Amino acid sequence: MPYIPRSLEPVLKKRLADFPALVLTGPRQSGKTTLLRHVLGKRYTYAALDLSDVREVATSDPRGFLEAYPPPVIFDEVQYTPELLPYIRERIDAHREKAGQYVLTGSQNLLMLEKVTESLAGRVAILRLLPLTQRELDARRRSALPWELQRPRRGEVRALGELWRQFLRGWYPELGAHPRRDSHPWHAGYVETYLERDVRSLRQVGDLAQFHAFLRLLAARSGQLLNLADLGRDLGVAVNTCRAWLSILEATYQVIIVRPYHANVGKRLVKMPKVYFTDVGTLCHLARLRDPEHAAAGPLGGAILETAVLSEIVKTHLHRGDEAAVHFWRTSAGLEVDFLVEYPDRLVPIEVKLSATPRPKMGASIRQLQRDLGDRCAPGYVVHPGDVRLPLGHGVQALPFGDL
Repeated sequence: MPYIPRSLEPVLKKRLADFPALVLTGPRQSGKTTLLRHVLGKRYTYAALDLSDVREVATSDPRGFLEAYPPPVIFDEVQYTPELLPYIRERIDAHREKAGQYVLTGSQNLLMLEKVTESLAGRVAILRLLPLTQRELDARRRSALPWELQRPRRGEVRALGELWRQFLRGWYPELGAHPRRDSHPWHAGYVETYLERDVRSLRQVGDLAQFHAFLRLLAARSGQLLNLADLGRDLGVAVNTCRAWLSILEATYQVIIVRPYHANVGKRLVKMPKVYFTDVGTLCHLARLRDPEHAAAGPLGGAILETAVLSEIVKTHLHRGDEAAVHFWRTSAGLEVDFLVEYPDRLVPIEVKLSATPRPKMGASIRQLQRDLGDRCAPGYVVHPGDVRLPLGHGVQALPFGDL
């Protein structure tokens, strides 16, 4: 598969120079192994721990296995052999001054990172790789053009039809590297592989067909306040089952949970969240959308654009090595701002509008938020699918999706 350069590359190299070990985690097929082999392949050996024979040797004789794979080494899908981690710690502690000894990957967030932090605390840097950002994909497209056409796309007009076709495809690297490939069977295969490998390995799902129905219902509620009791009632399962299934989706990077913003952090945890799929192509596949015009004009049009915007925000932060603290803001009177990106010194409000013709009234909620929060609230943006960038009144600017 043609390699698509990732913005995480310089961050990866810097962390490897500072820590004895590094964990690269993210959803299946986000390009973790491809990135590591491209950046480190000439210096690092490689072992895939999801292969049964390799896994058997690693668990039955961990010290012998580590002798056979001395550092620097990449251990892929380390969540399959957590027993190996204490022995990696033992070897790191014997040569603590050496940076970049072990690189570990995994596609299961919560369970794997719990094991890693227990065994390698203070010895490991943790990075996350999600699917492509639109800037990474645009750079890939430009590289395929003649040299004189390879120029930045900032402000370049992107046809609405092209944008919605991209939403249907999503941003997974394999589809980005092969633009002519039909995305529908790829997403169908991805979901089935995810169900068979990741969900079954977590052992919290008895009926895969029912879990698949849960995925589709969640897609239909994307961007809405998530009431797990209502969802469980529609499915005929207990609310605790829905809660466990949602935790599986979060642990495997399939969804992003966005909680309401409150100055009191405790309140954020008890209020109803919103749930978005990490990749907008996954959302469109689960919603059975295959036509760009139908997707744009249908009842999920707003949720699709919100998902794409949130995904870009989160991916951009994580691929810089930063955390992405994103909330939404909602008042008892019904005023709402879709996203509030939290930084140590400011909050950046972002409203998403489906219309390609931005108007000043679209920034009303942001202006109200700025009045409520005062100086802590930075100027905000109304993100839309068109190509116009202009002010919408004091402290609010219209921003095309292509400029994110």
